[in-house]
Amino acid sequence: MHSCCAPRPYLALVKRYAVKGLLLVCVLATVPALRAQEPLAGSRPNILFVFSDDHACHAISAYGSRLNQTPAIDRIAVGGVLFRSNFCGNALCGPSRATILTGLHSHANGFCRNGNVFDSSQATFPKLLQQVGYQTALVGKWHLESEPVGFDHWMVFPDQGQYYNPEFLTKQGRVQKAGHATDLTTALAIEWLEQRDPNKPFVLMCQHKAPHRNWLPAEPDLGLFRDRDLPEPATLFDDYRGRIAARASTEMEIARHLTLHYDLMVPPTAAEAGQLGELDRAWSQQRARMTAAQRTAWDAAFAAEDDAFRRENPQGKERVRWMYQRYIKNYLRCVAGVDRSVGALLAWLDAHPEVKANTLVVYASDQGFFLGDHGYYDKRWMDDECLRMPLVMQWPGHIAGGREIAQLTQNIDFAPTFLELAGVPLPATMHGKSLVPLLEGRDVAWRDAVYYHYYESQATHRVPAMYGVRTDRYKLVHYYEPQWHAYELFDLQKDPDELRSVADDAAYKDVRAQLTKRLQALRQEYGDDTGTIDPAFSLTAGITRMVAADGGVRVWANAQGGYMLKPLTGEGATTFSTSMRSLAARPLRNGFVVLAAGDNRAEFVRAGIEFGAKKLVVSGPAGSKSRRDIAIEWDGKAAIELVVTVNLAAHTLVATAQGQRVELELPTTWQSVTACGFGASNTETWFQDLVVR
Repeated sequence: MHSCCAPRPYLALVKRYAVKGLLLVCVLATVPALRAQEPLAGSRPNILFVFSDDHACHAISAYGSRLNQTPAIDRIAVGGVLFRSNFCGNALCGPSRATILTGLHSHANGFCRNGNVFDSSQATFPKLLQQVGYQTALVGKWHLESEPVGFDHWMVFPDQGQYYNPEFLTKQGRVQKAGHATDLTTALAIEWLEQRDPNKPFVLMCQHKAPHRNWLPAEPDLGLFRDRDLPEPATLFDDYRGRIAARASTEMEIARHLTLHYDLMVPPTAAEAGQLGELDRAWSQQRARMTAAQRTAWDAAFAAEDDAFRRENPQGKERVRWMYQRYIKNYLRCVAGVDRSVGALLAWLDAHPEVKANTLVVYASDQGFFLGDHGYYDKRWMDDECLRMPLVMQWPGHIAGGREIAQLTQNIDFAPTFLELAGVPLPATMHGKSLVPLLEGRDVAWRDAVYYHYYESQATHRVPAMYGVRTDRYKLVHYYEPQWHAYELFDLQKDPDELRSVADDAAYKDVRAQLTKRLQALRQEYGDDTGTIDPAFSLTAGITRMVAADGGVRVWANAQGGYMLKPLTGEGATTFSTSMRSLAARPLRNGFVVLAAGDNRAEFVRAGIEFGAKKLVVSGPAGSKSRRDIAIEWDGKAAIELVVTVNLAAHTLVATAQGQRVELELPTTWQSVTACGFGASNTETWFQDLVVR
């Protein structure tokens, strides 16, 4: 059984606290016997929401970690409730944040993958709470590309943020702070608590970068775990047999994809320095962010270890083991900083009992993470290691503590819960359910399955797009892109490590049929028609939905440069024609005919319309460096006819639309057009069927 799934009864935690010599009487005082609860709905508590990034359940001792101790997070679990089966709906940083804000799955809130821009005009729980008198504040990681809306105060990292001496974006502009991101986020959160209006309830979202890649712990934590090696996961050397072929193409293996310098911060030798890959070149930038004193502390912590690595030069499995130890220890050192942050916030509440008495404390992370499981780091898959989210809550005197909640819950449930506690009517469009009945200990009908949909596909880490359903025992996953089309089915009772798919096992025929029906019902319940792609387009990336409409097809590309291609054999002059129309006022409104001359995506050529800029555009294999464009006349409504002519003998491409013409020189390597199709960037576009002559 996964360590993240292993039960850790409440009494065992209390016993561990006693053994460590902590004040057991204080712990026990926070654990009233189960009794009839006072109604929580409309009680208008303060909400202190501490949120980390990529913190897996199996790196929390309250969830049974074999690796580390998290006493502050455990304290919330001991005096409150631990959600044993809490899951995300899309295991990626930005999408999980958007879901928590809106109570909506990714397809409905529009933020399906990192790099999207959050639509801040939609309803979010901070905006709704702000409207009923709550003070709202956000400090730390935002990662939604747009400016935060619905917060009286915000101070957030640009993009992912930096660990050492990070910049923060504020309403007044960008500022840099000296120190470590985790400690700074905590200090800034406490600073806001000290300055808030004490006469109003508040929501404070304290959101950490840690323990996100590339795992640079703070100085106080650099010495942790130096006296021993940590246990390896049983699946560290997984060979991925028994599952879909795409598993072997994933780029998140410790053995092959974890970088020595950027990820593990091993200084490059003189010979290595001249041939560093793109990520490893950022090693020096990370070092440059540190002050001299910080670099000295870092080097003192790692120099001997780095020297031993160079001297011994392990190879094969021993090298993987060394990389795992460096990775997991730095990851857990970052976790230790987060736990220390939780402890500081709890200490502040202890010192302000009048605030503590009316404050719900919540700790969660945006998703889980692979901690060497299956040889991986990162997340994205529907495997339980990253699907499962930690969630603990505490409100002594209001929520009976010392309990585990076993029901299947999701991050879509956070917003409805906070709103019901504040007495705010829930928007009818929200997908989630309020957790208030579970917090009150009521025996209520609850969901029997959770829904998952991951979109990012052929981008970072090359995990295929998928949607699926998980029940208390089974998991069915559909990989729907034509190039990967497949199913996986796991019996979690017999195969908790998800090592063998039984999707094609005759003994599970009925189970698969039932789960398929349940999956379809969930897609209908949540109104999700994304993940629909015509199989004639055998290579896709960044395409979220493609549906027939008005004699053509509506294509939602939820990425920069999304495309869908079908095979084609062409010689000499070939003409491609279509009409296109903008359907959504998203940040980029455009549509392109995409042509390929080989399997390399860098060889694609795009010709199409940028509707917002009113331009006819072509761009070649070198991207923007070979871009050509010209202004066009357009009323902003009508479909635009586009004709693209390729002359392989002359190595030219000519695009015409609205009486204008743009020409692009093609590489001499283009001998034939091998594939054609449609593309767009972060928008939905209607295309007439492509005519090839």
